[in-house]
Amino acid sequence: MFIRFALVILALLLVARWVPGIEVTGLYSALIVAVLLGVASITIKPLLTLLTLPIHMITFGLSVFIVNAGIFWFLSTFIEGFTVSGFVPALIGSIAVSVASTVGTHLD
Repeated sequence: MFIRFALVILALLLVARWVPGIEVTGLYSALIVAVLLGVASITIKPLLTLLTLPIHMITFGLSVFIVNAGIFWFLSTFIEGFTVSGFVPALIGSIAVSVASTVGTHLD
């Protein structure tokens, strides 16, 4: 679990460095974002997935990327030191964090 958490923090810092439109001011902000992304993935994401189930079925599950980007963008609205300036940076950032989380899950 620690490896997964560390990889998510590293992915946030790397995405902030390479993707224009995403800013993370420091390690502390990345730590807070990683914790809140985990909490949001446990609480908000299942509810949103259930509400958008018809769209998921039509797009064969690809709309989950939109839900993830929405959560990523939503978190940037109230976390100081973490800003996302649009939907495309949120989509890229959420994909990068999802990949890092998946890699971390397989390494644990």
